[in-house]
Amino acid sequence: MLSLSKLDRHERLVERMAEAQGVDIGEAMMRGELGANEFRGAVYRCTACTAADSCEHWLADHEDGAGVPEYCRNKAMMERLRDAG
Repeated sequence: MLSLSKLDRHERLVERMAEAQGVDIGEAMMRGELGANEFRGAVYRCTACTAADSCEHWLADHEDGAGVPEYCRNKAMMERLRDAG
């Protein structure tokens, strides 16, 4: 079972990755580009990633965006949301 702290960590990673792509998750949800279930799925996919520490370092170095790292399990979703905005 996933702990709340792990879910919280990965929810923040998903949100930060979206921000690095210029995507506002809340706005994408309001526009219907991202559903609650899809967001929840993105967080769960992120929890299965073995590169969470690397992701945190990547995000710290790329706050202004630089594409989505190849290892990101949510790469396709992030790119779709970025391109829709």
